Amino acid sequence: MDKYNIRQFENDLKELNINLSDFQKSQFIQYYELLVEWNSFMNLTAITDFDEVLKKHFIDSLSIVKAFDYIDKNIHAHKYNIDVIAEKDKSLKVIDIGTGAGFPGIPLKIAFPRLQIILLDSLQKRVKFLDEVIEKLQLANIDTFHGRAEDYAKPDQLREKYDLCVSRAVANLSTLSEFCLPFVKKDGIFISYKSEKLTDELKEAEKAVSILGGNVEGQLYFKLPHSDISRNLLIIRKIKNTPEKFPRKAGLPAKEPIK
Repeated sequence: MDKYNIRQFENDLKELNINLSDFQKSQFIQYYELLVEWNSFMNLTAITDFDEVLKKHFIDSLSIVKAFDYIDKNIHAHKYNIDVIAEKDKSLKVIDIGTGAGFPGIPLKIAFPRLQIILLDSLQKRVKFLDEVIEKLQLANIDTFHGRAEDYAKPDQLREKYDLCVSRAVANLSTLSEFCLPFVKKDGIFISYKSEKLTDELKEAEKAVSILGGNVEGQLYFKLPHSDISRNLLIIRKIKNTPEKFPRKAGLPAKEPIK
């Protein structure tokens, strides 16, 4: 760890009110090294500079704590309080849809080891990378699944089993909602990471969110700590069960979003 300057990372964490042990910091560095190593022979990320990975992937993933604060204060769902997640909650079940190289799921697991996390991705090569990270970082209560969200959201699979669904996947909100909301329990939360404020996209997705059992509770627009990088977290609460016919068969949610 001595060969890396992590002072800015530590300042960013402080801004997010996240406290990490030296061991957790070393896990992030080891994660970075594995990311760069595997990225040399497969496409995981276009960002490989150490400081940029820490800011644009790790801190960005952890910025979800701002949504936790919002949920605690405005939806009164105290199990999402950052202090509870960090110190007490052993049961909060989280699924990361389209996790790619593990964002945001693995940074969340490192920072909040008590979370129970599932990483879902459709590319087998990426899942192999994630398995390697989990093994090398000695992470527990975190599992990977290879496949499409449309298939794993079936009643005999992972449907409506999760308190929190997160996704940094690039897709319009209507499509992403059909991928994600079927995994969320009633009264659970789906948080979509977006890079900018949603206006037209959110309006176009309102019908889909409602049909799928969700309700848009709010969106948080901010800049990542000590940067000009914009981030928008869209918070959707599951208020009723998703109708059985959703998600539709693989490929349809992307080709024909609910309108």
